[in-house]
Amino acid sequence: MLVKQIKIAILFLSLAYGAAFAQSFGVEEVTRLAEAGDAEAQNNLGVMYHTGQGVTPDLNEAIKWYTLAAEQGRSNAQLNLGVLYNFGMGVPQDFEQAAYWFALAAEQGQLMAQISLAALYVSGQGVQTNYAEAAKYYGMAAEQGDVGAQLTLAEMYLSGQGVDQDYEQAAHYYLLAAEKGEVAAQFSMALMYRDGLGVEQDYEEAANFYRMAADQGHIAAMFSMAAMYESGEGIEQNFEEAFRWYRLAAGQGHPSSQNNLGLMYESGQGVAENPIRAYAWLKIASTLSTGEERVRFQSNRNQVEAQLSAEQLTEANALSDRCLESRYRECE
Repeated sequence: MLVKQIKIAILFLSLAYGAAFAQSFGVEEVTRLAEAGDAEAQNNLGVMYHTGQGVTPDLNEAIKWYTLAAEQGRSNAQLNLGVLYNFGMGVPQDFEQAAYWFALAAEQGQLMAQISLAALYVSGQGVQTNYAEAAKYYGMAAEQGDVGAQLTLAEMYLSGQGVDQDYEQAAHYYLLAAEKGEVAAQFSMALMYRDGLGVEQDYEEAANFYRMAADQGHIAAMFSMAAMYESGEGIEQNFEEAFRWYRLAAGQGHPSSQNNLGLMYESGQGVAENPIRAYAWLKIASTLSTGEERVRFQSNRNQVEAQLSAEQLTEANALSDRCLESRYRECE
């Protein structure tokens, strides 16, 4: 995630400061301004050499101009230098230098520098591992609306890592990220509402957030939606919907959903009773599960097996094999 974000930052700076500046003033004019000491021009000339905008790419020249601009306090140049040192681009990789320049840029409000410095404090690269400092900089980025920082900060408040454990703060930052479509935050908000952590316990709200995450393909959220429809907890009981969500999660290789799907085929809840399909799904669930779950799923499978004729068992085993081999496309 960090590498991707920083590369996006470089691209943004290249487009915003390099290409636009070169088109507005031309390479010669940018160079003249940079040589005269203009910090903005120095940074943009660095970007141009970094990316080959109007000049032959030259990382040595890029570093030279970034450094001149950074030493004048230009925050985007400080960020760019931090990136180069962080990844060893044109200079030997040096996390201490990366942290130094990220810190200067972060204090001036550079979002990507805040995220990058926080990550260094978590990893202990270039600085001593310090979760409190990491939380500080993730907090800065979160307040600027960065979804990843909001999610990370929520998890830190939930666990008490680098901050005092605070479920209300965790819920606050999860909610900010969830409202922007972050699927992990949506699932976490569902859990917070389910368990009453940082918010008043509310199964209906839990179901709403499970659905948001499930609609984005979150497998555990699909399973939870199915379970809520099956139990009628927080949502009107609906066995057909429970079956539909279990089937979606089962098709993603989720053993508990496969087990529950088999049980629904066995009982005829939400779907026509079908002991052959019941056995097939229960066999798959017991094959893919581990530990105590496997023991329980095998027991369910054995109970259904005892009801099958030899011919039905052969058919059910063949269906189970076909279902797995087709990656859950041929399971009916």
